[in-house]
Amino acid sequence: MGGNPTPDTQVYIGIDGGGSKCRATVYCRQKGVLGTGVAGRANPLHGLSQTFDSIISATGLALADAGLQQADCANMVAGLGLAGVNIPRLYQEILDWRHPFAAMYLTTDLHTACIGAHQGEEGAVIITGTGSCGYAHVGERQLSLGGHGFALGDKGSGSWMGLKAAEQVLLSLDGFAPQTALGAKLLAHFGVTDALGIVENLAGRSSSCYAALARIVLSCAAEGDDTATAIVSEGADYISRLARRLFELNPPRFAMIGGLAEPLRPWLADDVVERIAPVLAPPEIGAVHFAMHQHSQFSARPADAGAYDLAKVKP
Repeated sequence: MGGNPTPDTQVYIGIDGGGSKCRATVYCRQKGVLGTGVAGRANPLHGLSQTFDSIISATGLALADAGLQQADCANMVAGLGLAGVNIPRLYQEILDWRHPFAAMYLTTDLHTACIGAHQGEEGAVIITGTGSCGYAHVGERQLSLGGHGFALGDKGSGSWMGLKAAEQVLLSLDGFAPQTALGAKLLAHFGVTDALGIVENLAGRSSSCYAALARIVLSCAAEGDDTATAIVSEGADYISRLARRLFELNPPRFAMIGGLAEPLRPWLADDVVERIAPVLAPPEIGAVHFAMHQHSQFSARPADAGAYDLAKVKP
């Protein structure tokens, strides 16, 4: 890399950062995807240092996969779609970061997920993985819902399911709720025999630790466990209602993204399921296209590099 790149030879990196992982993809128009990398979580709500470390780690892995060097960052244009930057203070702190890229453009992970899912066209998207949130962009209208973070919100997400499961199992172990197969599987998962064992493994832990329990909850629900079924049904009902709110903007396409998008599908309302369209590209490619668009607008004004009006993606 080097010299004066043209729009076709300029190398971009798209970064998608959430509560469980950070994905990076190196891309240029001329050659397409050059390399990818995955590192730890990159949600500034859980710490800026962790977020920056994950971005750098994912970037390094993507560069290595592309056959490039870490120093090549200085020639790359980065697009970042991060969870948590809908909070203005965190958005500004990420912008103030002395990043290693030639230019960096920042927006929410919801925004870049929607760009990728519909290849830049108008539409709506729900992310349901470690957290949950929804976003729609139709004409001049945008609607952003949820994404309030664990444990204040994120209903219907993996972390929410894990939290609810732990709560119910602890109640059952104390004799205040019926004992079901979910309790036995949660105890086995942690290798403990009592309530204090569960508390020791979960107290003060991150959202991703709770999200790791979601598969157990879904498995028990599929087997007819009453407690697990109630949790999954409540979460799926919320996701269905979230989708209907987005549908009020009449988006031409609707997609679901995240680790629970497929597992939750059988539990969603029929009117929501029938509107689910395939995801056309992953969020990190959405971040690449966001960077391309922003860079074409702001490259002549370096002082504005990275600036983006977050009001456009707020409710």
